[in-house]
Amino acid sequence: MFLDIVSVIAGLVILILGAEGLVRGASSLAAKLRVSALVIGLTVVAFGTSAPELTVSLLSALQGSADLAVANVVGSNIVNVLLILGVCAMIIPLSVKSSTVWKEIPLALLGVFLVFTMANDSLFDDLPLNALTRTDGIALLALMAIFMYYVFGIAKHDRGREGDDTAEETLAEAEDGEVKQFNLWASIGMAFAGLAGLVLGGRLLVLGATDIAEAAGLSEALIGLTVIAIGTSLPELATSVVAALRKHADIAIGNVVGSNIFNVFFVLGVSSTVSPLPISSALNFDIAVSIFAMLLLMVFILSGKLKHRLTRWEGLAFVLMYIAYVAYLVIRG
Repeated sequence: MFLDIVSVIAGLVILILGAEGLVRGASSLAAKLRVSALVIGLTVVAFGTSAPELTVSLLSALQGSADLAVANVVGSNIVNVLLILGVCAMIIPLSVKSSTVWKEIPLALLGVFLVFTMANDSLFDDLPLNALTRTDGIALLALMAIFMYYVFGIAKHDRGREGDDTAEETLAEAEDGEVKQFNLWASIGMAFAGLAGLVLGGRLLVLGATDIAEAAGLSEALIGLTVIAIGTSLPELATSVVAALRKHADIAIGNVVGSNIFNVFFVLGVSSTVSPLPISSALNFDIAVSIFAMLLLMVFILSGKLKHRLTRWEGLAFVLMYIAYVAYLVIRG
């Protein structure tokens, strides 16, 4: 138990250091390459912070723990929206770009709807078993490829608009001292060192927290939706909070939305392609919570006096909802 506690503490420290390095390196890289911070958040940062989810879900799939593999992704997506965006919005109100509102968030919402559809074969196709099959996995990976094509199109567009405000926004921040620039290789090295720290820290924390949870007699489904989901989402939490503190709202939001897209299309896509994932119908409630969270995010952003903005009160509402959800999971067992 002592070693597990040490693992959790060490994991947290490494996560924080990794998040700091990743945000600094990614912001500098965006300035150097004349790419918007949103694109960096949707790709480099989102992929890196989704690495723990990929590791856990892939290993769970290979070991036959399908519920754990799916619960990890669904739980992480709920954590990303309700807890992480909630905490970030409480730190500083988050301005959301129009492309994020009308393209990235709906795509993340589509991903969760697809998981609900694919995970309910008995409901939609009258089949005896609910499962994410290899063909489901291939379909999810195909959608991931389309998303990457879209993101790199944005990057190309940004780089081609030398005089445009969007392309110059990150550069202006750098000149004002908000983004500290390093040389190209230092920026890349810092970003990758941050990614490595996030993966290592997340791994140490999940291992320690899982052992502690198992010693307390918690079920596999509960562990997947809470301990592991929170543990694998800590890179997103650390990165987004650091980004929010540094007033890089695009990286904070892009990281969360991008991670949700990566989790569904890439993590579940790879996991179910490697090994079909039978799914318990009990997870339908949690998938529904994930859908509700994404819908509520759109409602919050599109309503109120300040549109395309997540306020502190809305962030507090998200956090309170997450606390209520976890309380329900504990009672449900």
